[in-house]
Amino acid sequence: MIVKTNNAYIMSFAAAVGKKEGEGPLGNRFDYIDEDDRFGMKTWEMAESECSRLALSLAFNKAPMAPSDVDYLIAGDLENQCVASCYGHLAFEIPYIGIYGACSNLTEGMALASMLISGGAARRIAVVTSSHNCAAERQFRSPIEYGGQRTPTAQWTVTGAGGYVIGECGKAKIADCMIGVVQDKGQSDVTNMGAAMAPAAADTLLRYFKESNTNAHDYDLIITGDLGDHGSMLFKHICEISGYEVGNHTDCGKLMYSDEQDVHAGASGCGCIATVFGGHFLPHIECGKLKNVLLMATGALMSKDSVTQGQNIPSISHLVHIVYEEGKQ
Repeated sequence: MIVKTNNAYIMSFAAAVGKKEGEGPLGNRFDYIDEDDRFGMKTWEMAESECSRLALSLAFNKAPMAPSDVDYLIAGDLENQCVASCYGHLAFEIPYIGIYGACSNLTEGMALASMLISGGAARRIAVVTSSHNCAAERQFRSPIEYGGQRTPTAQWTVTGAGGYVIGECGKAKIADCMIGVVQDKGQSDVTNMGAAMAPAAADTLLRYFKESNTNAHDYDLIITGDLGDHGSMLFKHICEISGYEVGNHTDCGKLMYSDEQDVHAGASGCGCIATVFGGHFLPHIECGKLKNVLLMATGALMSKDSVTQGQNIPSISHLVHIVYEEGKQ
């Protein structure tokens, strides 16, 4: 079901990323680049918390506003029980809503924020999502120190966090949203996240097209989260055999790194779409170069236990429709 929203705009955004992300083609679009991925902390997990805290602090500074100006904080990450978000935002003392949609966290958070604001339950809401390459690898696959060979379909988890403030003014308006439906197409390979997530992205987009009576040509861009090279090809194929061409599709996972950085199939992680959309695409919306965009973060809903027990990897994708609104300050 498409949910129409009112008075929900992206007021402010900031991104903090790691060294590898800063060396990529979008490095100059981010607000903070750490020199060694530790963000001054002694563990990878603590580093992710600090990265998340930095992103939100920078977003507040840009607005400018204080934590007390925000009614709720919606945040999520890839660590067990979302502890990176919990620890990272303790000092803000904002009423907290923790979410776990894996790498779909950004648009899940945006959708929830816009619905709460539209319903009068809040005026301003912060949305933060983060990931850390070393923390994610340790939890879901093999520790980095193990040195296992990566497959061609493997993606590189982004070290980074994006902090957004959703509120009553801005030029990027969240016009409506659609919550995804969990999909399980039998994929169980943890080194091929794109194949696991592509069916969910296609399902959400096709349901949105049918309910809104639109198609890809009605939008400037259709942006997915982190399908990467293989997932993007599969996503387009599913849409095409369903009767929809999506030639204006682009994927944040394909934009984060250059070919020379040898990340195989592209980027992944909650920090991927959170930093790439805000740093690369959002400025084009705010200046009116992009006026009508569909944004879909995609998530593989696995845990370290489900993987070791041989279960399939369900996936989900949430959609937010973002439009340019001139003069809304």
